Amino acid sequence: MSEGALRKTPLYEVHRQMGARMIPFGGWTMPVQYTSILEEHRAVRTAAGLFDVSHMGEFEFTGPGARPLLQHLTANNVEKLRPGQAQYSMFLNKRGGTIDDLIVYCLEEDRYLVVVNAANIEKDWAHVSHVAAHFGGARAHNRSDAYALLALQGPRSQAILAPLTEADLTALPFYHVMPAHVAGISVLVARTGYTGEEGFELFVAPANAPALWQTLIDAGRQAGLRPAGLGARDTLRLEASLPLYGHELDEDTSPIEAGLGRFVAHEGDYIGADAIRRQREEGVSKRLVMLEVRGRGVPRHGYPVHTPEGQEVGRVTSGSYAPWLKKNIAMAYVPPEWAAPGQTLTVLIRGRAAEAIIVRRPFYRRPRGTTPRATTTAR
Repeated sequence: MSEGALRKTPLYEVHRQMGARMIPFGGWTMPVQYTSILEEHRAVRTAAGLFDVSHMGEFEFTGPGARPLLQHLTANNVEKLRPGQAQYSMFLNKRGGTIDDLIVYCLEEDRYLVVVNAANIEKDWAHVSHVAAHFGGARAHNRSDAYALLALQGPRSQAILAPLTEADLTALPFYHVMPAHVAGISVLVARTGYTGEEGFELFVAPANAPALWQTLIDAGRQAGLRPAGLGARDTLRLEASLPLYGHELDEDTSPIEAGLGRFVAHEGDYIGADAIRRQREEGVSKRLVMLEVRGRGVPRHGYPVHTPEGQEVGRVTSGSYAPWLKKNIAMAYVPPEWAAPGQTLTVLIRGRAAEAIIVRRPFYRRPRGTTPRATTTAR
């Protein structure tokens, strides 16, 4: 796809002026890094990073039928949500495969905002439109062009944001959302993120995104805030064992296989519910595992995973050097009999077998005393 055919976020010119290296991603031109992935990654773990995630899609559901519609469309239990709360969830197909993973925000009693992955916006909207046509009392709108989205992530994120807003951020629990003003700019502030760290995501009108970005950069400079790109975002989410759609999740993979069953309702008639119940009763043919690769060699997407005897049992779905953990790590699907923590496997890295140990999820957990990580988030 040529650069002219790629979409640009409202912050495209800001990124270029800051010297970001831009790459195609999900149909968009996005910053992959500003200085180095390692520096940006470490900034998020120790201070804060600011990400442009305006490529994400937003669907709005309103009306008295919005909750029943979402209860059928999504796999988690929307009935649990009250205004100001959010939950991680998925659109499933009838086979239990994942059409997309997402976050549902309950803004008001009959108003919800659903954030979906950038590359899946058109596919997801077609799915939503088809299902919504059979539900009365609900209105669904694709509002992806009405929002820009900034993610402020890291242990100093609250200290950076708090002086800029009248909102009491200490009263905003993890996976909650509220309207606020930041430096006089109207936003939705959500305590969500995709890095495994404390942080916030700010929904803002596209026209106000550059001013909000610069305000946050200026406010956080002394605290060590850095602009961060997709490269650091990927290594951060991998350390936190968070799935990436198209790698750990796809239409042939269920959330049960991905180890995300706690985000899928046990009851209900949501799309894919029958298939999910069968998997819970009968078991699955593959499991997502976390691999810590010993010795040299970086595991990459697509590399074969073997038993110690040399039998191929899977492929790496995501892999990288982990900048904070200083280890080579990966995720992969293997048969259940090879999925126990402590099991030794090998990853074929450029033709050489490297020993890999299955470890418990997640690779990285933020230190105690910070907001507990309760779930994953869609990107």
